[in-house]
Amino acid sequence: MVTPDVLSQSEIDSLLEALSSGSVDVDAMRKEDEKKIKLYDFRRPDKFSKDQLRAIQMIHESFTRQLTTTMSTMVWSMVSAEIASVDQFAYDEFVRSLVQPTVIGILEMYPFSGNALIEINPNLVFAIIDRMLGGKGEFSGKVRELTDIERTVVERVIMRMLELLEESWSTVVDVRFRYENLESNPFFVQICPGTDMVLLVILKLKVGDVEGMVSICIPYFLMEPIMDKLSSQQWFASTGRKSDEGSRDYILKHMQNVRVPLALELGHTVLNVADVMQLRTGDVIKLDETLKDPLSVRIGNLVKFRAVPGSVNGRYAAEISEIIPGEDELPEREGGAVND
Repeated sequence: MVTPDVLSQSEIDSLLEALSSGSVDVDAMRKEDEKKIKLYDFRRPDKFSKDQLRAIQMIHESFTRQLTTTMSTMVWSMVSAEIASVDQFAYDEFVRSLVQPTVIGILEMYPFSGNALIEINPNLVFAIIDRMLGGKGEFSGKVRELTDIERTVVERVIMRMLELLEESWSTVVDVRFRYENLESNPFFVQICPGTDMVLLVILKLKVGDVEGMVSICIPYFLMEPIMDKLSSQQWFASTGRKSDEGSRDYILKHMQNVRVPLALELGHTVLNVADVMQLRTGDVIKLDETLKDPLSVRIGNLVKFRAVPGSVNGRYAAEISEIIPGEDELPEREGGAVND
């Protein structure tokens, strides 16, 4: 048992004399004690350290960069995404902050047992739907429930987001996000007790002229098994290894999924505007090519192959007969330099 220190009478007299003479600053002693006091809210206990929140922010910064490119392709419009905040809150605080109705995707987070959420602001959702269905990406301002067709469009967008989210998280840990259901009333979604702490990542997403928030909510108990892997040092080390070891394979894998337009040219000719204006149904246009000439296979704006027309199983087809080299693939000419 430790006994507290007890001042002797001489020590008490010396302390009183120092206070009366002014050699001891009482205010400075009070301020020193105040600096040692740290405010702590027991209703919102901190579960994530600053370093862990920093690592989570870096993971989602990678996610926003990929999201900007992918969403621009999906909606055929200028898209910008950035992180607004990364913080921890009680789950009921998050739910009370949401509008109603809204768009909430319920997610499964493998290999862990439990659900996470992704919430997209309704004005942003309707702008995305309008763009993907051929509109201008305008939002009327009236928030309503989604139709069956609109739900299908939104589900497609959310699943694409989850693919990008998995790629970003893979730099630190191997997790899988799977879409489970779509909900509009936040009070009907109970992924954890209201007092439990959750990780809340809020993104600011702008599609055309419409701006809104995207919230990613993950309960702490889902994150707990991987907390030791969440650090900024771990993130830098993982991204460095990925760049050194698998960057080439990663790029090749994604390049193979790029869609490019391919067209077969049966022939071509040149007409003046007057002739084009006089064309009528049944007119015949004479092409420069004959039936025996090979077809040009155009990839984008470049002719890359020659082909022979034919049919396969009753359908029109073409067999590649020649590969046309590009400028960087041209064989060396004999006889030295060529003068134009």
